[in-house]
Amino acid sequence: MSIVGANPAIQYGANMAPASHDHPSTVNGPGDRRALARAITLVESTRAEDRARAEELLASVLPRTGGAMRIGISGAPGVGKSTFIEAFGLHLTGLGKKVAVFAIDPSSRRGGGSILGDKTRMEKLSRDPSAYIRPSPAGTTLGGVARRTRECLLLAEAAGFDVVIVETVGVGQSETAVADMTDLFVLLASPGGGDDLQGIKRGVMELADLVLVTKADGDLLPAARRAVADYHAALHLMRPKHPGLAPKVMAVSSIEGHGIAQSWEEMARIHAALPLAALRAGQMRRWFWNEVQMLIGDAVAAQAATLEEDVARGTVLPYAAARELVERMYKARPSP
Repeated sequence: MSIVGANPAIQYGANMAPASHDHPSTVNGPGDRRALARAITLVESTRAEDRARAEELLASVLPRTGGAMRIGISGAPGVGKSTFIEAFGLHLTGLGKKVAVFAIDPSSRRGGGSILGDKTRMEKLSRDPSAYIRPSPAGTTLGGVARRTRECLLLAEAAGFDVVIVETVGVGQSETAVADMTDLFVLLASPGGGDDLQGIKRGVMELADLVLVTKADGDLLPAARRAVADYHAALHLMRPKHPGLAPKVMAVSSIEGHGIAQSWEEMARIHAALPLAALRAGQMRRWFWNEVQMLIGDAVAAQAATLEEDVARGTVLPYAAARELVERMYKARPSP
């Protein structure tokens, strides 16, 4: 079934799939993945005419969303996020689940596209007919996600995926937006343990529902076990994200497969205990305010171009230009 076919009035160029009589929340093969890819391309488009069609599409599929487990995965570069997601995704598809992965990559400053190529690093998972992987450039969006990741997540849910994974650019104080759109926030850490603790901000640690120490095999196994103890001690000093659901720390080996099944069982246990209705309502509220901020930012940027050049040339002071911009935007002089 083509997800795009859920609304026959929505067309995106000559390659848009035709309307179908099948239910739009089912996925029956690679053709559906192509339709989902086209729908996501429409949603990610920055063209004004595409935006209207994207909003119509999203409104039409919204009643069919909300059925997937939403998992955010973050971790410092080199921790093995892609390797873990591939092993984890293959485990889930082996259980009969459909898995969608949105891998948010840093953006090229020249072309604006993704530069890490997560899809090529998850070669086995990308060939799995029960999986869908979509690399997306972060662009100028902060928070470790792309601007339209939330919409892409909804499309994947409407297409019948059971688990939707959002992999962030990295980890840091600004890499927390993924926690605002997912049910579970999983933090990956390397066997360095203590060294990682120095680099990971407390705010990110407090958002974690589960901490997985990767590369727990071979010569790194003893270090991984020490890291589990270090992280457990650190988390013990923090207030749990959800009352009564203190985050666990587990060791995993993506290469050997150790701990993968156990990490899924722990995620399922946590997810079953979450106040999901309240959690999803909070996600929608934060999405609303995020859109408000982005729209205001876009409007300000459009109005500010000339004033910015005046400031750069030194012909006007920044505060005077800022005041003029606010007056243009709101048609009223701000209070002294």
